[in-house]
Amino acid sequence: MGVLKQGFIIFIIFSVLTGIIYPVFITTIVQLVMKDKANGSFIKLNGRIIGSELIGQKFTSSKYFHGRPSAIDYSGNISGASNLGPTSRKLIELTGSEINKVKVRNNLAPDVKIPADLVLSSASGLDPHISLQSALLQVSRVASERGVAREDLVKLVVKNTEKPQLGFLGEERVNVLKLNLELDYR
Repeated sequence: MGVLKQGFIIFIIFSVLTGIIYPVFITTIVQLVMKDKANGSFIKLNGRIIGSELIGQKFTSSKYFHGRPSAIDYSGNISGASNLGPTSRKLIELTGSEINKVKVRNNLAPDVKIPADLVLSSASGLDPHISLQSALLQVSRVASERGVAREDLVKLVVKNTEKPQLGFLGEERVNVLKLNLELDYR
C-alpha cells in the first residue's frame, strides 16, 4: 500500500471520528445532562424568547437597573472589547465620562466611588451580570422612578444575587435581565 493511500485512509478515519462521531457523542451527552445551558439558557415570557441568562442586554430607561457598558453595544451575534490598554488616554477619558454619567443618572454626590463594572466594559461586551454593589448603587433611582419603597428593591436585589460559582469562584453578582424582569412581573 502506498504512502498516499495510507494517508488518505487515515484522513477519512479521523474525519469521521472527529467530524461526526465525536460531535454527535458530545451533543447527545450535553442534551441529556444540561439541556437548558446547551441550548442557550433562554428566558421565555408567555412562550416568547426575550433573552438569555448568558448575554447582557441594553437597558436605558431609568426605571430599570443598568448593566455594564458594552464596546459592541450588546450585539448578541458578536463579541468584543475596546482593546484599549490601562494606560490609554482614550480609555481614561471614556471611563471618566462613564463615571460622570453614572453619578448624574443616579443623582450621586461627586465623591461617591463607582464600582468598576458600571464604567468598564467586559472582555466580551456581553456580560449579563453586575456586582451586588453596582445593583445596590442603582436602587434609589429605580425605586424613585417606579414609586416603590427602597427597602423592597434592596430585598429584590438580594433575592436575585447569585453566589460565586462552586461557592468560591468569582464574586456575588446580579443578572440584570432577570432582575429587571422580576421588577416588571412580580
